[in-house]
Amino acid sequence: MAVSTARATWTGTLKEGAGTMTGDTGHFAAPFTFVSRFEGATTGTNPEELVGAAHAGCFSMFLAAQLTSAGHPPTRIETTATVYLGAGPAIEKIELMTVAEVPGASADVFNEKVAFSKQNCPISKALASVPTITVAATLR
Repeated sequence: MAVSTARATWTGTLKEGAGTMTGDTGHFAAPFTFVSRFEGATTGTNPEELVGAAHAGCFSMFLAAQLTSAGHPPTRIETTATVYLGAGPAIEKIELMTVAEVPGASADVFNEKVAFSKQNCPISKALASVPTITVAATLR
């Protein structure tokens, strides 16, 4: 079983404080604040951006595995995840947009693997409580 660990440190009050999110691999250390999370400032990241990155990465890898198993290994998959944080606060919607270069794959096979990946990649499963998750997929 693969095990991954990340941590967040927050100092101060919600609106005046600041924090850092890090992964134990040492590959990222991201600052975040109230403003970067709720007001759209680009001076730091936010948990929803990291959820989006995780979902896009997981979906892309899972789709690659599914296509390869079907005899159509992809040469490139690029997925963008847009995460909508609404009232509550709660994640209300995630939109995945993926473009895949898959030589020899039919649209039917591709769309089947996209739908399966949307439902079954581990991050999609972890986000099952999100009311709306959509995928717009393009085969090239």
